[in-house]
Amino acid sequence: MIGTVGRVSRLPLQLSLAALDFAVAWDGRDHPPSSSVQPIGYRRRSIASFPQHSLCPLRAEFISRARYTRFWGVARAPLIPPALTRGSFNLEESRRHGLTKDHLLGPSWHRLGGGFYALRAIADDPDVVLAAIGRRLPTRAVFSGRSAGWLHGLDLPPCDPVEVTVPSASQISRLTGIAVRRSDIGASETVTRRGYPATSMVRTLADLGRRLPLVDAVAALDMALHRRLLKSDDLRSWASAHPRYPGIRRLRQTIELAEPATESVMETRLRLLLVMARPPRPQAQVPLHDRAGRFVGRPDFYYPLHRLALEYDGAHHRENLTGDNRRQNRLVDAGYRLLRFTAADVLSAPDATVALVRRALFTP
Repeated sequence: MIGTVGRVSRLPLQLSLAALDFAVAWDGRDHPPSSSVQPIGYRRRSIASFPQHSLCPLRAEFISRARYTRFWGVARAPLIPPALTRGSFNLEESRRHGLTKDHLLGPSWHRLGGGFYALRAIADDPDVVLAAIGRRLPTRAVFSGRSAGWLHGLDLPPCDPVEVTVPSASQISRLTGIAVRRSDIGASETVTRRGYPATSMVRTLADLGRRLPLVDAVAALDMALHRRLLKSDDLRSWASAHPRYPGIRRLRQTIELAEPATESVMETRLRLLLVMARPPRPQAQVPLHDRAGRFVGRPDFYYPLHRLALEYDGAHHRENLTGDNRRQNRLVDAGYRLLRFTAADVLSAPDATVALVRRALFTP
């Protein structure tokens, strides 16, 4: 009888119940019930006479399970049109490919906001997110801030949140899932990057320098200067031309703290940690030589009066440990002192890091 449930469960519900009732009425005998011939000892019963809660527990179990699982077979694969797997789309476009709004509630799809959807596997791709938002932008609106910085090639988070600037006279005050700023941006400050309207490089860095925390603003400017996407004088000219803009003082401070030779965000953080604590400002990426004039290394930062070199050890250090150790040996052998720091030193123990450098600088 127990195997009966597994066998009949593959049938439609009504046929399955009929088959199960037949088996129960049979009462486990070797022959089916018949009106003419019955085995000795067979007791014919009416199906209706079986109490469902006591004598037919399998039937009750079958009905209970069928109520919550329509079919016990393999589920049908979801419909995923290939044309909708490459980017964002709206409800009208999905209907043209055979999908309804109910289909889009399934696990294969992700709602991006503003009536746009994307395949869940690509829904977090910045290009997909920005493309969906770009189709919702009003006239003369442009991507700005960190979103524009990412479009220009900077290593910045473009979608946390997506930032858009609209004209001051625009009637739009908010867009779902978007940080909306209001400002007048001239034609000379608008460019197209990756197919999207965005603020120019100078305007983007000016906005970041005015709005971001100081360390983050300097890190973004260091990135842009190191890649030669603009010059510090470009930003100084912009600040002079817009003296009444909010955050101009912060922007000027950002420009003065920037260092084009800095090669990573964590190097910027280490350098600013030392500069803000008021030891002497270190030089960046200075080539060092031994007494015979042979090149021995180029540390991240260097204090020439104290012959003290500083290195930030990131992921590349673990991958090139042998080469870094040889370079350290050459520096020490040439009479230089070297201190090495990691992200844990900079982020979790900044006071101890500053104290160590101070002792190395001011201890005879």
